[in-house]
Amino acid sequence: QVQLVESGGGLVQAGGSLRLSCTASGRFFSIYSMGWFRQAPGKEREFVAVIGWNDVNTYYTDSVKGRFTISRDNAKNTVYLQMNNLNAEDTAIYYCAADSRTGGPYYSDYLLGYGMDYWGAGTLVTVSS
Repeated sequence: QVQLVESGGGLVQAGGSLRLSCTASGRFFSIYSMGWFRQAPGKEREFVAVIGWNDVNTYYTDSVKGRFTISRDNAKNTVYLQMNNLNAEDTAIYYCAADSRTGGPYYSDYLLGYGMDYWGAGTLVTVSS
């Protein structure tokens, strides 16, 4: 069983930055694809970014490209989401998730809303305009 705990959310002004962290329990973190998703008020949860086990393959949803950066530190069992130039549309609960399948990340699966085996409880990001 894998447990994911997010941190780093909060209130920030438009144009500001935040860095989210997600720390995982368990021995196999280094082989999992790790992703970030978000759910804004009144909307469905959506894919934000994913990073493969080898820290090479990354994918982003179009609305965050050039502003958000996903990274990981396998020695610390932690994945990060650096968010710059935030705007009001980024306000959401951000969830960390893990895909235990080898050979990933399976980007198309995440866009369709499946593929992740483990989820964190989420951390709230509020961007004031």
